[in-house]
Amino acid sequence: MTENLKRLPDNPERSARARLALEGLSVGDAFGQQFFFPWIVERADENCLPAPRWNYTDDTEMAIGIIQVLEEAGEIDQARLAKRFAERYLAEPDRGYGAGAIDLLKRMAEGIHWTDASRELFSGSGSFGNGAAMRAAPIGAWYAGEPDTIIHQAALSAEVTHSHVEGKAGAIAVALAASWAHEWRQAARKPPATELLTSTAERLPKSEVRRGIEQAANIPLKTWPFEVASELGCGHQITAQDTVPFCLWLAAGQLKNYCTAMWTTARIGGDIDTNCAIVGGIVALATGPDGVPDQWRAHREALRW
Repeated sequence: MTENLKRLPDNPERSARARLALEGLSVGDAFGQQFFFPWIVERADENCLPAPRWNYTDDTEMAIGIIQVLEEAGEIDQARLAKRFAERYLAEPDRGYGAGAIDLLKRMAEGIHWTDASRELFSGSGSFGNGAAMRAAPIGAWYAGEPDTIIHQAALSAEVTHSHVEGKAGAIAVALAASWAHEWRQAARKPPATELLTSTAERLPKSEVRRGIEQAANIPLKTWPFEVASELGCGHQITAQDTVPFCLWLAAGQLKNYCTAMWTTARIGGDIDTNCAIVGGIVALATGPDGVPDQWRAHREALRW
């Protein structure tokens, strides 16, 4: 299958799915970024959208890089992806990259091989931040319905910047959930939304991310989200294990309504732009193209390809 993709880099259906995930991800990212200060979150009103222009962050920048590599190569080519990440960072360094990511991307831009640069982070253990997860929904969309390939490709995408098992597990989890959301939309008989959590968790490597998603699967989807955030975490620590389980729980509970998903996610706090990016990428695949309102798309700044 991979060889066929290499021979046929033009995959319009795969590209359409990946770009739909990017729409949900990027609009969510830009929307969430409008709530950067706590006092703004407290005044959030669903009847009053934040004023445009909504600028997107590194979440979207790196997701665009992933789609570019998929459309060019038909799969995750790690060397190509590392180069793309470094180039996009140098072109627009003020997109909110974290300190670790800045150091890593600068090293890559200087010619240090990505394997060395990535594994040198955190005393050689690699990063377990939520950065690989935040950009992973397009991978699940591209390979929708192919879980084994999703696991492999998502891990490859994560390793370029997040070589720790938790960082990779976060990316795999989001990609699998994105694929599940697309299949859910296509299904004549919809499986229960909780299967997004259970089917994702059962395919993950042993990790805190997996444990958190298993825990999330046992929490009713109607539970008050603030209570769930206090139990699972909501990105305050900027780690995969503190971010991904809650985001998947939120997405599972709001598969039919992108706007409600975004407002709910933003109100919780934590790593708001990343949480909205993760939830948005998944939910857009469940609602389809019409789920992300035109007004929201217009408020987000134009994507730079």
